Amino acid sequence: MELAYIPSPSSGVLYLGPVPLRGYAFCIIIGVFVAVWLGNKRWIARGGRAGTVADIAVWAVPFGLVGGRLYHVVTDYQLYFSEGRDWVDAFKIWEGGLGIWGAIALGALGAWIGCRRRGIPLPAYADAIAPGIAIAQAIGRWGNWFNQELYGRATDLPWAVEITRSSDGRMPGTYHPTFLYESLWCVGVALLVIWADRRFTLGHGRAFALYVAGYCAGRFWIEYMRVDEAHHILGLRLNNWTALLVFLLAVLYIVLSARRRPGREAVVEPGAGDGEGPADDTKKPGGDATGKDAPAEDAPAEDVTTDDATDPDDAGKPGKLDKAGKPDEPEASGEPEDAEEPEGSKDGAGSARKG
Repeated sequence: MELAYIPSPSSGVLYLGPVPLRGYAFCIIIGVFVAVWLGNKRWIARGGRAGTVADIAVWAVPFGLVGGRLYHVVTDYQLYFSEGRDWVDAFKIWEGGLGIWGAIALGALGAWIGCRRRGIPLPAYADAIAPGIAIAQAIGRWGNWFNQELYGRATDLPWAVEITRSSDGRMPGTYHPTFLYESLWCVGVALLVIWADRRFTLGHGRAFALYVAGYCAGRFWIEYMRVDEAHHILGLRLNNWTALLVFLLAVLYIVLSARRRPGREAVVEPGAGDGEGPADDTKKPGGDATGKDAPAEDAPAEDVTTDDATDPDDAGKPGKLDKAGKPDEPEASGEPEDAEEPEGSKDGAGSARKG
């Protein structure tokens, strides 16, 4: 007799009056909000604007949901298109079935569209949201607990999960809670990325690649424990091969990126530092768009040449302003003006007024 185990809910749906609240969908929604919240904090810390992560998530999340569902339906098509199955069930996403590989791939496409519209480099955005995605996966995996799915081999360990349903090939009993293993692993990956990002100042998509590599490493051994129906290639489940391939690609990207583009992006969002949009170029250094606070070299000419108006040149001729300001006066004598009258006389003051 089992002394302890994790009980499964009798139903994955709670009803708020006539409104059904499905545990699987609830976990996905909470995960998305946490990912956006954490990604926003990291984006601001890197020099971006508040709200940018959420704006781009409007593109990334729907693309990710579609991609995750497509991957699941394509790789497990027999669940929806074989004899006795209803193909309409392929659209019932609330019943479970999201492939993380398709979600990340198509979600990245949506993020790229959002980043392109904002003039933001996708790798910098990916680095900011990487730990949040891992946390979102950790929360979302509990949706499998509500649906009593994706468990591992039979076990009598104290933390085994109890399966009570017998539909869709399930056998009541206690099994390895692979959803719990993956949830805890994803939390560890998020902490690893946050630490490595601070320690090594990761940039140009390397924090995101570290998340991908870390997740794939855990997914490989967790996938190996699962007993649900799956396609096999050379004795390994399809997702094992996918995790291995993606892991190698992520590690290769980290190595090549570190060699070609070391360090981190200096600017992640154009115009974020001065509070103006990237297209706002109306302000110039030293003044605003109206011309206020103009530089000294743009001052009127009379302010610059006032000294020349009262000082004679080496030849004893009037200054520049005297010539320009008194075109009708006769040519002055060869003697300096201040030799005619004592300094400070009315004529001396009048000379400045005439200029």
